[in-house]
Amino acid sequence: MYAPLQTPYAQKIERLRNGDRPRVLDLFAGCGGLSLGLQAAGFDITAAVENDADAARSHGTNFHKAAPEHVLARDVLTSPDAFAQELGLGPAAHAFDVIVGGPPCQAFARVGRPKLREVHEHPQAFLHDPRARLFLEWLRYVEACQPLAVLMENVPDVLNHGGHNVAEETCAFLQERGYACAYTLLNASLYGVPQMRERMFLIGYRRELAQNVRFPQPTHWTRLPRGYEGSRAVALKSVRKPNARQQQLPTVAGFYVDPPTPNDDLPPAVTVRDAIHDLPVIDAREELRAGRLRRGARRFDTHQPYSSSRPVSAYAQRMKAWPGFEAPAQLADHVIRYLPRDFDLFARMNHGDQYPEAYRHASDMFEERLAEMRAAGKPVAPGSTEYDRLRRSLVPPYDPGKFPNKWRKMCPDEPARTLMAHLGKDGYSHIHYDSAQARTVSVREAARLQSFPDGFRFCGTMNPAFRQIGNAVPPLLAKALGEEMREALTST
Repeated sequence: MYAPLQTPYAQKIERLRNGDRPRVLDLFAGCGGLSLGLQAAGFDITAAVENDADAARSHGTNFHKAAPEHVLARDVLTSPDAFAQELGLGPAAHAFDVIVGGPPCQAFARVGRPKLREVHEHPQAFLHDPRARLFLEWLRYVEACQPLAVLMENVPDVLNHGGHNVAEETCAFLQERGYACAYTLLNASLYGVPQMRERMFLIGYRRELAQNVRFPQPTHWTRLPRGYEGSRAVALKSVRKPNARQQQLPTVAGFYVDPPTPNDDLPPAVTVRDAIHDLPVIDAREELRAGRLRRGARRFDTHQPYSSSRPVSAYAQRMKAWPGFEAPAQLADHVIRYLPRDFDLFARMNHGDQYPEAYRHASDMFEERLAEMRAAGKPVAPGSTEYDRLRRSLVPPYDPGKFPNKWRKMCPDEPARTLMAHLGKDGYSHIHYDSAQARTVSVREAARLQSFPDGFRFCGTMNPAFRQIGNAVPPLLAKALGEEMREALTST
């Protein structure tokens, strides 16, 4: 007589063998970049944990429209069993087949370390930021929920965090609990995303399912700028790659694997122009003159039709026709920042210009204005109140030697540089390539650069939406990872 399978792992394997979709718990889910990609790869997004109210509402709105309990912000410190029971999913050990997520990266990323100055005297200051410990909560959920597979995402600096390789230590933890694991660095531009975003990805499978981990093969090709190669080299300094003798020693794990290499006969990477050129034109200076662009929170309460005259690339069409997230008749989130001092400067900048070049352009504009005033018989004396006022109205206040990468005007025929959460504060890192529009990117353009489809809704106002987009995993890269994982989960 057939004996029923008893362990949660065995029961989950049986479910998948019967054709059920893998059930995903997305921890530190944000608005749902990972969830969206995995859903497109055939996974069921069963639940999410996110403590930011706007991001949690975005996730619930997009993946659980008819279930209001899913739009609530939740803390990862909540008991896994209490969380599963609250959603009516039963015991945590039986509720999910896959756990994914990216513990907050601010404490790991070099750009976030200045925030820890208040404890800089401590020799292990980085390890005392509570955010850096949140990956331990991620592991606590893994132990409680007993998933068949896990997927973790984070910044490359987790490979060298306060003297620790967090990915290596996480893999060792998972290996001791019956998982085959590996991690690598993947660049989103090699997977159809119009952005050169480099991130660490870690995958683990129960050994009953798989003994090895593979990462998806690139679908596109590009030559990354030197800065990306340098950042990768820095991140990999602490990676243990065992030599021939060490491979015989059980104490050397070596969970890192080199990322799949793209062939140069693949299609070229999707460019910024491919991504956003079809979206409606916004002339920032005209919007300002007409009084339609004002200081204050930008809400998504005005609608703008798509332009019928602008060409639509294959990528743009994909963003408009994503199943379940098809483009609306009109856009509500194609809104931009109020930056009146800088619109003329944006128009003057060249493609690829960063802050030092922008500062020189602004200084030239200031000198030209002084010359015009002298020619008109209204000279302005250096050091006067009027002189200082005029300079402030044209020249940004930041030291160009200290902030070389603060600004950048995008190159239309390349993928964009990495979008970050800081996009929620100013947007200068992604200035539109079209000088006639003279502005930073809109919320919808940022979403396109991150590969969110046009029908995906971001809750909150403009700044929270920018932050959600900058924090997200690009859905197209998540989809590539999901397809690789789905094959491993269902091939047994």
